[in-house]
Amino acid sequence: MENSSIRIISLIPSGTEILAALGLTDAIVGRSHECDYPPEIIDRPICTQARLDSNISSNQIHNQINDLLQSALSIYQVKTDILEKLQPTHILTQDQCKVCAVSLNEVEKAVAELTQSTPQIISLQPNLLEDVWNDIERVAHIFGVDAVQVLENLEARVTICQQRIQGLSLAELPTVACIEWTDPLMVAANWIPELVNLAGGQSLFCVTGQPSPNLQWETLLVSNPDIIIFMPCGFDLNRTRQEAQLITQNPDWQKLHATKSGRVYITDGNAFFNRPGPRLVDSLEIMAEILHPEIFDYGYKGTAWEGL
Repeated sequence: MENSSIRIISLIPSGTEILAALGLTDAIVGRSHECDYPPEIIDRPICTQARLDSNISSNQIHNQINDLLQSALSIYQVKTDILEKLQPTHILTQDQCKVCAVSLNEVEKAVAELTQSTPQIISLQPNLLEDVWNDIERVAHIFGVDAVQVLENLEARVTICQQRIQGLSLAELPTVACIEWTDPLMVAANWIPELVNLAGGQSLFCVTGQPSPNLQWETLLVSNPDIIIFMPCGFDLNRTRQEAQLITQNPDWQKLHATKSGRVYITDGNAFFNRPGPRLVDSLEIMAEILHPEIFDYGYKGTAWEGL
């Protein structure tokens, strides 16, 4: 395929990052309102908008999302007029989570209205690390570029992590609760338990590859994890700090082992843990630093994560 004729619109941040890792940044002609990495794509036209206000409280966001989904409205809209102008050859989207990004259904509806172009829709649906590797390979294949080096590099970093924790005994593997939403309380699932286990921890409460479940306070107190990590979906480090501070006001919070031992952490979940693209390997390295500071120091502390 002649690269100069490719015009890609990416409607999902992880997709944008996959394209960039494969050297296809120049082919991206449009993006979603949430695509913010790598920095050089910030000047591309924005093709989606949210129907909700993310500046309100976590509980209000949760309720707004439920109201929208119950009234059969999607949370995000595609700006069909901008799509029409950009005349894309391909649109990258996802069919995994209605809350994370514009749904496949919305994209299909928008594409059906286009008169100037009939772009190919590429939909990603990753639940595990392996799926992310496969997505990278599939996207590379569609655009006729080579994914070998990108994948070898990512997989080598995972292997290094695994090798460095090999000598740890079961007693040295802390139990870990990853909080994906604070009000209501939800645990991060999909690829997150996998990252915890690869980084030398024992993941609590959820099944790898499954959607994120709600978590009862009682369950958190009874299981009493060694480590608690906040990674609310779509929030950066500052917003996560605010959310975590709200939850620590709960009188039960002081009873937790992780609180007493100072092993509660906040992360930039929006840039790392919530995005199933190449930076999940950075997320693994961040997780390793948090769980085993005696073994790992990649230099992420202070920008990607910190103690609460």
